[in-house]
Amino acid sequence: MKFSILVLGSPYNSAASYSALRFCESVLEKQHEIFRVFFYQDGVHATSALAAPPRDEHDTYSSWQSLQKSYNIDCVTCIAAATRRGILSASEAERYDKLESNLAEGFSLSGLGQWIEAMVVSDRCLTFGA
Repeated sequence: MKFSILVLGSPYNSAASYSALRFCESVLEKQHEIFRVFFYQDGVHATSALAAPPRDEHDTYSSWQSLQKSYNIDCVTCIAAATRRGILSASEAERYDKLESNLAEGFSLSGLGQWIEAMVVSDRCLTFGA
């Protein structure tokens, strides 16, 4: 079965990001496929390369990166939601005359069309967050 996941909640402000991560891990362990994970609204915060959670807490940021790298999952961050919240790729940082980018490795910025495509080609789409 092919799944796509929409993450709406910020790590550490809700359980949405962590729950989505655990769901993805479970799906992949059962030999199903994740077509795309789309980060939208406050969910885009999970894609920041600059987050540094306390060492005694689960590092949701690194876990998403590890999952993406291990399974070569298409992890897309909504460009409008991300730039509004200060998550920038190198090209967006240059476009907005910012000193640095902070989009974590393994994530790409794109529009809602990527989520629409994911809904069309996936057997199941799940939303985590409100």
